[in-house]
Amino acid sequence: MTTTTQLKPTLGTLHLWAIAVGLVISGEYFGWSYGWGSAGTLGFLVTSLLVATMYTCFIFSFTELTTAIPHAGGPFAYSRRAFGPKGGLIAGLATLIEFVFAPPAIAMAIGAYLNVQFPELDPKHAAVGAYIIFMTLNILGVSIAATFELVVTVLAVAELLVFMGVVAPGFSFSNFALNGWSGSSEFSSAAIPGMFAAIPFAIWFFLAIEGAAMAAEEAKDPKRTIPRAYISGILTLVFLAVGVMIMAGGVGDWRQLAGINDPLPQAMKAVVGENSSWMHMLVWIGLFGLVASFHGIILGYSRQFFALARAGYLPRGLAKLNRFQTPHRAILAGGIIGIAAIYSDGLINLQGMGLTAAMITMAVFGAIVMYIMSMLSLFKLRQSEPDMERSFRAPGYPIVPGIALVLALVCLVAMVWFNAMISLVFLGFMAVGFTYFLLTGHHRDAAPADAMLTGV
Repeated sequence: MTTTTQLKPTLGTLHLWAIAVGLVISGEYFGWSYGWGSAGTLGFLVTSLLVATMYTCFIFSFTELTTAIPHAGGPFAYSRRAFGPKGGLIAGLATLIEFVFAPPAIAMAIGAYLNVQFPELDPKHAAVGAYIIFMTLNILGVSIAATFELVVTVLAVAELLVFMGVVAPGFSFSNFALNGWSGSSEFSSAAIPGMFAAIPFAIWFFLAIEGAAMAAEEAKDPKRTIPRAYISGILTLVFLAVGVMIMAGGVGDWRQLAGINDPLPQAMKAVVGENSSWMHMLVWIGLFGLVASFHGIILGYSRQFFALARAGYLPRGLAKLNRFQTPHRAILAGGIIGIAAIYSDGLINLQGMGLTAAMITMAVFGAIVMYIMSMLSLFKLRQSEPDMERSFRAPGYPIVPGIALVLALVCLVAMVWFNAMISLVFLGFMAVGFTYFLLTGHHRDAAPADAMLTGV
């Protein structure tokens, strides 16, 4: 078995677009409807548009970092270069938490979709089966994995367009707007707390698009392919998120869809009936959206484990590559944690929310901290390394990245306020990582030099 720690560039623009969109697209299939329970349809629409603004500004800014420092560590690499080892640690651990806790939520949604067709199938068992299948596919090689991601992402996008078309005849804006402000038909100041509480589920619409940065070392001509993939990706996702949410909420009583893992099949059922061929097609093809994100995030978390281990922040063995040039140990490590989370009933009681909602919220905490660190890194590197080669520069600097940073800070404050228990658990994970960091300085001293991190 080879012990090399260099990833091979094999991915083009279309593959990177598929990874960027595929990482996220499950957020259009489930998870977001939990936000209706807090904010109502109209309140959640406002929250989602603000979050979409944050993500659009973030991606246009984040692309500058990704193209200037095409590194498998993504945000870890940018923050380490900007703020040194401890800055890298914060961003790296936050990204790892995001990418390790998102897959169990998606796996449980895969189980819920399969349960629609096979009521006797335990969703947790189906979730574990999904882990086994897609960890294996990722281990077999990044080209195979990326091609598979492209196919399922295209199918998932097409299916969301089909969903919008099929339910359109049953759409009524009056249904969507009924009691749309936290249970009231009229906006008042009482609706505002619910809109802030719904932030994690609006973020779920776009969570993990930044994961394509972790495939940057495996991208061909990253300075050209990554900007194209990111910009087309965020535009694709904003359109789909808004379209799916509005169409699903206008076909009946939206309160029946709040807080379930399969809102699209249930929305379509209200229009075409339970036994319609359209309904069964949505369930089966809809699985592609969940699979695209699940499969893509496995790729993302494995590269984050790999990059942190290669730099001496995690056990060195996680940076080993197999004969297929994939970080197989890192893939397995994230899978073990995810499967354990699926069967961890203790999470169900966090904040009084269910397992899926708790995992989504935990993943979002990691994402928001990482977004803040990334934007701070962008500002810092503009000052400390003005001559760094930047083939893509954030448009509207400093206003555009400033908007992303301010909105991310607002999201973080709101999430801590409304999710105190989960924020403490998140801090606990960060503290464990920091303790390991303090005890293992000799691992970083022995790590191979990395020109992209040192600025050499």
